[in-house]
Amino acid sequence: MTYDYDRLRTELATGTLLDDSRRDIFRYAKLLPVAGLDKTPPLHVGGTPLHHAERLGAAFGLKNVYLKDDGLNPSGSFKDRASAVAITRARDIGATVLACASTGNAGSSTACMCAAVGMPAVIFVPQDAPKAKIAQLLVFGAHVMAVDGSYDDAFDLCLRVSEKRGWFNRNTGHNPFTREGKKTASFEICEHLGWRAPDQVLVCTGDGNIISGIWKGFRDLHHIGLIDRLPKITAVQAEGSAAISHAIHQFQTAGTAPRAHAWKDLVIQPVHARTLADSISVDKPRDGIAGVRSVIESGGQAVTVTDEQILEGLRLCGQLSGVFAEPSAAASIAALKKMAQAGSINEDEHVVCLISGSGLKDVDAARKSVGDPIVVAPHLEAAEEALRHQGL
Repeated sequence: MTYDYDRLRTELATGTLLDDSRRDIFRYAKLLPVAGLDKTPPLHVGGTPLHHAERLGAAFGLKNVYLKDDGLNPSGSFKDRASAVAITRARDIGATVLACASTGNAGSSTACMCAAVGMPAVIFVPQDAPKAKIAQLLVFGAHVMAVDGSYDDAFDLCLRVSEKRGWFNRNTGHNPFTREGKKTASFEICEHLGWRAPDQVLVCTGDGNIISGIWKGFRDLHHIGLIDRLPKITAVQAEGSAAISHAIHQFQTAGTAPRAHAWKDLVIQPVHARTLADSISVDKPRDGIAGVRSVIESGGQAVTVTDEQILEGLRLCGQLSGVFAEPSAAASIAALKKMAQAGSINEDEHVVCLISGSGLKDVDAARKSVGDPIVVAPHLEAAEEALRHQGL
């Protein structure tokens, strides 16, 4: 989606572009496809902190590492940004039911926003979706359809049912309003940094919609003149779910200039996704071309990490920054370490890692990342002995 950037530049010059009465994503309503603010959900979406993670950065020899902690959104994930804009659009056009396919986060986000406004939500999930995310769906009152198959199977079934019943389909990569919601994280990052773009942004990537939304946000700000340069965007994927990364590497190896490339002709080969990072486990990325384009146009790169590296990233993020990330979000920390070791990040660069979801979404993975260091101390002497053994 494009906007009347000339008009927006005028509003910027007159100080009327941003709504200073708000600190959620609708502070940027003039840069969003919403008719007004009367149909927005009554929950505070966005306005999440950007932490300067000095201890975490120092562990990798970096001075300016920032964590965008979107696990603090109402449903505990970045996806609330997309759902808030999508449900506003749905209500603007008089839709009565919202449908969504999800491995968990998009579904729980949709259910959360629908519960807040009293709209029925129907969520299609693979049967192996994490229990904590399924619990959220049920608590929010969603109608849950468990599909005997993958996320892609759930996606396709959701499309067919929504088309037959005339429901508003929020599916990522299908509904353009999701990208518009996700771009608001870029607005907040730049505003937090004094309307300066960071040098690099690391984005956990599954179907390509988050990373394309992040890139869209930076480009919108650049069109208006709120930032004077664009950051490099890194797509972070699990090795077991790396369809977009494979396409990026092939594209970069070919050395074709972006302007000469016909994006519509780009073919992204599906994979058989296998990773513990369920939120980025995708066979066929539905917004893959836009994801690849975001990286190529920004001059960024694709980085893949193993499940073992993701678990280490989860532990390091918690112990060195105090931010509890789910596995898909922790992939960005694993990639940060890998890039720092490879010398592809300079120590003075301002680097943002997107923490897209709370670790409470997958406590089994969190426990797996640290083992079981709990000490049984039935009395004072046992406690003292254990503490001495741990160097305390």
